[in-house]
Amino acid sequence: MAAITSALIAVAGLVLGWIAIEIACKPCLEKGRQAIDRSLNPDYDPDDDTVSSDVRVPLNPNPNPDLQDHHPNPNPNPKAADVEPSAASIPIKVI
Repeated sequence: MAAITSALIAVAGLVLGWIAIEIACKPCLEKGRQAIDRSLNPDYDPDDDTVSSDVRVPLNPNPNPDLQDHHPNPNPNPKAADVEPSAASIPIKVI
């Protein structure tokens, strides 16, 4: 009798676990099942799908105008730019 009770509890746990996964992952599972159904349908033609209007939306719809006008060197004459020595150009005294 203990074996039957253990088996029933195990089956009930599996059923409840399956239901929990189905509820938690419902949107993802539905998309996957639709994709599988389309791929197994011999009459399905991807070229017949209507193209969404969102395809032509720009990748960056709100560009930052400050970044477009920013120039790293505000001085247009590079010969007149002030050059500061970097840490790599300072000589090191070797003992």
